[in-house]
Amino acid sequence: MKTLAAVLGGQLPKLVMFDLDGTLIDSVPDLAVATDKMLVQLGRAPAGMAKVRNWVGNGAPMLVRRALADGFDHQGISAEQEAEGLAIFMQEYGRGESLTTLYPGALDTLKSLQLLGIKIALVTNKPEKFIPQLLADTGMADFFQWIVGGDTLPQKKPDPAGLLWVMQQAGVAAEQCVFVGDSRNDVQAARAAKVACVAVTYGYNYGQPVSAENPTLVIDDLRELFL
Repeated sequence: MKTLAAVLGGQLPKLVMFDLDGTLIDSVPDLAVATDKMLVQLGRAPAGMAKVRNWVGNGAPMLVRRALADGFDHQGISAEQEAEGLAIFMQEYGRGESLTTLYPGALDTLKSLQLLGIKIALVTNKPEKFIPQLLADTGMADFFQWIVGGDTLPQKKPDPAGLLWVMQQAGVAAEQCVFVGDSRNDVQAARAAKVACVAVTYGYNYGQPVSAENPTLVIDDLRELFL
C-alpha cells in the first residue's frame, strides 16, 4: 500500500474514483465492431480497431464524429450526420460486449480497496445505459458506490463535474481522493477537481504516452498501487 498512500503524501485515500474504458476494461474490440458496422451501413469503409483505439475517450458522439470524418478533424460532419451515425452505433453496441475484457489486476485492485474500507466510484464518458450490464458481465457490479456515465450530467470529462459530484455525495475532500484513468481527459478532469491522478500506461490516450500529461503517478499495472 506504499504506492497508493504515497500519492497523498503518506495517507491512504478515503475515496478512489476510476475511469472505465482503457483503465479497468479493454472495450475497444466491441467499440470497433459497432463503429465499423455503423460505417458500413452508411456506405463508408470500415475503420478498423487500430484507428478506433485512438478515437475513443470523449464519449460515443465524439467517437461517431471521428469515425465519420476518418480522423480527429471532424468539423465537416454535420449534426444530422452525427445523429444518424450515433443512432446506428448505439444500436449495434447495445447488442452486447462479448469481446470486452478486464485488464489484469482490475478485480484484485477493487477487492483490495473494498477490504480496506475505501469508497469506490466510477466516472466514465461511456453512455450510462451500457454501464450496468457491462459491470455485471465483468464481475464489477458490486464495487462502486457511485457511478457517473458520459450522459449522467450535462458535462463529461475533461470537465471535472463528475468527479466533483461524486466527492460531494461521498462527503470527501479533494485532498483525500485519488482518480485513476488512462488519458488526458482523466488527468485534466482530476487536475481541475484538484484531485491526485494515477494514470495507467496501457490505455487509450489518442496514441500518445499518458506520462506527457503529467499525472501525479504513472503505473503499468493497477496492482502496483499496493506495492
